[in-house]
Amino acid sequence: MKILVTGSAGFIGFHVSKRLLKEGNEVVGLDNINDYYSVQLKEDRLKQLLDHHNFTFYKNDLEDLASMQNIFTKEKFDVVINLAAQAGVRYSLENPHAYINSNIVGFTNILECSRHHNIQHLIYASSSSVYGANESLPFSIHDNIDHPMSLYAATKKSNELMAHTYSQLFNLPTTGLRFFTVYGPWGRPDMALFLFTKAILEGKEIDVFNNGDMLRDFTFVDDIVESIFRLTQRPAKSNPEWSGLNPDPGTSYAPYRVYNIGNNSPVKLLDFIEAIEKKLGIAAKKNFLPLQAGDVPQTFANVDDLINDIQFKPETKIQDGIDQFIEWYISYYKKTIESGVTQ
Repeated sequence: MKILVTGSAGFIGFHVSKRLLKEGNEVVGLDNINDYYSVQLKEDRLKQLLDHHNFTFYKNDLEDLASMQNIFTKEKFDVVINLAAQAGVRYSLENPHAYINSNIVGFTNILECSRHHNIQHLIYASSSSVYGANESLPFSIHDNIDHPMSLYAATKKSNELMAHTYSQLFNLPTTGLRFFTVYGPWGRPDMALFLFTKAILEGKEIDVFNNGDMLRDFTFVDDIVESIFRLTQRPAKSNPEWSGLNPDPGTSYAPYRVYNIGNNSPVKLLDFIEAIEKKLGIAAKKNFLPLQAGDVPQTFANVDDLINDIQFKPETKIQDGIDQFIEWYISYYKKTIESGVTQ
């Protein structure tokens, strides 16, 4: 297939593109290479993809509708995987317009281009943050998600609503993926694992929010990639049993689906830190802080629908995943561990 991957220089987009290329697909990557975090890291990911003869890249903003229309017209995609978005809960408190531009305006352009160019399947990144104030655990796609706790979460819920509208009006198969705290090699520098590893190696304090009383359903990036790869071959279908008298939020009478992709095994934040300490052989200096605005104390994914539909369950063990990340981190930054100091 010929597949567009937006956000291809990003963490998940890079890994997804690599897998699709390995499986013999033609991949067109799109990314604006913004400076939300290290441009060098994004360019280094991109260099690996450009080594493949089946990979083409466009540096482009999703918000630029004319350019997007030109790309869709020229390339004639079978499937679109939209992983480009402004990420981060805390940053949404500081720069809300970045989220509206990328996550709302940009996603509208993806939907419009997909509609007008007969895309067979649109897969897009949602987020576990859509569950917001919901305290019913584990989080299920069949739960109500009407109480987001950050603008980031609100934009991701909006994406799901917008996708449903296009599925219903234009028979466009859409699948939304609610990612649960993704981590792994080539990860984002604003994520906890990256921040903790860097600080511990440099002998600095790490900020531990909610005084360490946090649970996260950490999900290794390879499990995300495997799920997406399987879903590329399974366009969303309508649920014939869906009823407007008892509406199921997770399915529809339209060709629309959402899935949780999580490890289905929440880890205490302090245990997560302990796994990092074990691999590094260095004790962390901890700065305990209260819960940050927009954060939720725990996440926990019900992945029954994912397992039933693609016969795959994310289950990489946390120590294994952290070990792989740290080995990549030390290799990438050419760090050496010596008495807890980075040389």
